[in-house]
Amino acid sequence: MIIVIIGSQWGDEGKGKVVDLLADRFDIVSRYQGGHNAGHSVYVGDQAFVLRLLPSGIIHEGSTCVLGNGMVIDPIAFFEEVDQMTDKGISITPERLKVSSRAHLIMPYHRALDHTSEERLGNEKIGTTLRGIGPTYEDKAGRRGIRVADALVPEVLKQRIERNLEEANRVIVLYGREPLRSDEIFEEISALAERLRPFVCETSHFFAQAKKENKKILLEGAQATLLDVDHGTYPFVTSSNPTAGGASVGAGIPPHHITGVLGIVRTYMTRVGEGPFPSEMLDAEEDTANLIRERGNEFGSVTKRPRRCGWFDAVATRYAAELNGFDSVALTKIDVLDALDEIKVCVGYKIDGERVDTFPAVSQDLRQIEPVYETLEGWKSDTVGITNIDDLPTKAREYVDFLSKSIGVEIGLISTGPERDQTIILKDSVMEGWFN
Repeated sequence: MIIVIIGSQWGDEGKGKVVDLLADRFDIVSRYQGGHNAGHSVYVGDQAFVLRLLPSGIIHEGSTCVLGNGMVIDPIAFFEEVDQMTDKGISITPERLKVSSRAHLIMPYHRALDHTSEERLGNEKIGTTLRGIGPTYEDKAGRRGIRVADALVPEVLKQRIERNLEEANRVIVLYGREPLRSDEIFEEISALAERLRPFVCETSHFFAQAKKENKKILLEGAQATLLDVDHGTYPFVTSSNPTAGGASVGAGIPPHHITGVLGIVRTYMTRVGEGPFPSEMLDAEEDTANLIRERGNEFGSVTKRPRRCGWFDAVATRYAAELNGFDSVALTKIDVLDALDEIKVCVGYKIDGERVDTFPAVSQDLRQIEPVYETLEGWKSDTVGITNIDDLPTKAREYVDFLSKSIGVEIGLISTGPERDQTIILKDSVMEGWFN
């Protein structure tokens, strides 16, 4: 069994908790794209783990974790996270953690170029986390990137740093920054590459062998569908493919070996940074947005930036379900809505007065959208920690049913809080089968 877990919105849907819930039922948990610009938060008892690069399965001793070839890895951030997890009592060894030899490395000049890129865009800036993710993917596509395997050969690493830095420094100096030195970068990265060497693996072969041994594999996406570089709200997107199709490429697993896709859907929407957001709560709804932000702790787990909040967007989420082929959906943070008298759901769009029921490709169209809402009655009672669907308030169950019908996919899991045991698994769902 190979299952892909996909964020359905603009990220921060609660993927970390769901992966953590499933991880002890799988032998291998792998990230397949992105870098350390997205944090997955996992709460176990009184401990909180914020994972930026490592798969959420690393918390489970029985899981082997993989950083796939589709990722971009900052070796400094990698070892900072490894050390932090080790300090919390998590065993991280080359037997438990594999890093693809084909993953690309984030270099110091990539971080510098990220800053200059945002400055150059001015009012049209993307809102990047400035961690060098985008420039690294640019170098990958431009065939000048440095892969993990390259960094393990000193003469190759030195040559490519010198070649790339010559061009990078032209841009860096143009924006008034000090040029970087190739010898200093080489010294720093070569030492980190040697420390990384024991973890390096031909991960596509590792997965092929695991498949032959009938091992269960969980593929964990970072960011989310609406941030996909091809299918998201371009250009306000990430630089990789978080969608289900990206899982096959980014992990090196044949598409027909993937047996299921799980979408993570939050009961409301958030977005970090710039870009269109049709159902965003603005002006008159500012108090509601602030209430949700505080109740849901909607601040970036990596950046600490406050997230923009909005009502559930059924059009965008249905688009994500169709694009990824969701077999089931995990609905998170229902407890955040406990305090609301009324709850809106965006069920359609209007552009220039015309009804639109599909997700537009042009970001300018998305900015001009007039959302069409249906308003449901709130339940005004505490749902935190409920573990049985029959114990949810009637209005909460009606809300869950309405969302399921609106996106056309079963809801197989409902999260009623951040802890592992604050979860409802619905009987006879596809999701229930994955838990058994």
